[in-house]
Amino acid sequence: MKLAEFYSGIEIHRQEKIIYVHLIAPHRVLSTCRSLSGGMHDDLLYVYNHQSCEPDGDHNHSLMHLAIDCPEQYRKAIAQRHSLPFQRCATLGTAANMNNAAICHETYSDLEVVAVCTAGVERNAGRAGDPSSYYEPQTRSECAKGESEETDDRSAAPFAGTINAMVFINRELTPGAMVTAVITATEAKSAALQELEVPSRYSEGLATGTGTDQMAVASKLGGEAIAYAGKHSKLGELIGRTVHDAVIQALAMQNGLTPAGQCSAFVHLQRLGIDEVGLCQSIGNLLSRDDAYLLQKNFSNIICDPLTVAAVSAIVHMRDKFIWGTLPEGCTAEVFCLYGAAISAAVSGKTRNIPSYMKTLAALPKSLEKHQFLDFVCQAFAMGFSEKWSE
Repeated sequence: MKLAEFYSGIEIHRQEKIIYVHLIAPHRVLSTCRSLSGGMHDDLLYVYNHQSCEPDGDHNHSLMHLAIDCPEQYRKAIAQRHSLPFQRCATLGTAANMNNAAICHETYSDLEVVAVCTAGVERNAGRAGDPSSYYEPQTRSECAKGESEETDDRSAAPFAGTINAMVFINRELTPGAMVTAVITATEAKSAALQELEVPSRYSEGLATGTGTDQMAVASKLGGEAIAYAGKHSKLGELIGRTVHDAVIQALAMQNGLTPAGQCSAFVHLQRLGIDEVGLCQSIGNLLSRDDAYLLQKNFSNIICDPLTVAAVSAIVHMRDKFIWGTLPEGCTAEVFCLYGAAISAAVSGKTRNIPSYMKTLAALPKSLEKHQFLDFVCQAFAMGFSEKWSE
């Protein structure tokens, strides 16, 4: 089914588990495609994004393994299934549902930019520089029929969660500007994840993407080429807005991840290795039996209170500031007492008690180490909740 057509240059189609974009006018394409169509090409006719497996449940579908082990054969198999000329296709693969793809379109004067994104971050979100799990050796085994050489190490198999972006521009870009467009689009993706507070699954940091993200940028050939697509340019602004908005929309559809849904204290603490049940239990262990029962029954409401979320977000961010070296560690005790007291006051509703909360928290251990930090936050929660209903 044809979903849309833009600037008399591209047609966007969806069939079964694929979204393909027909380049009805010549385009320059730069893509992360792992087959021979990857890199920069001026002769492609199609760019497509294909769902090769389900996103969860260890779904080891044969197409997924083909995509990993033999990308050239994967490109051929998918293209032929949909009557596309595989030699002139660039391929992106994912576990995301193609019905959850987002299409965003921006214009300015004679410029048009279209972004088509699918996204999932529940299990594979990561931060650039996180510990890795795969090394691609120099010695490669030949893929079947010798059409492509890839490692045969199945440890390269992706975890569920990928952000794929296809970006289309109605003006020709120089090769250098094509690379700059990829940089701008990547930063837009990371900005969307930052706003949503998506945690890395491999470290204590916020995610900047996933471990299997892919991208294709296509610019329509003809006329004077644009030489710059960075953030200072209008083209860069349009790329940034379309990709950012498409990633936000795709995550809402695929993962139910929305800005309003992220208004939870737990969202800001989960990257430190605690789950919601564990957080509730840790706070409850510091309360009386009756208060612990009341906390458990109302926990989701308590941790989603906006003032509480703001206070927890603030103290977690202060911890980041110390770890990054922005704040000197010698100020840790004072800062944690101040922001911990804000948590207690937000939970209890008794802002007048902030000085007494600070005094009590001053006697507790304070550390950047995640377990001790979580203990401190739980103490602040418990102190506030124990006074919430007191006269």
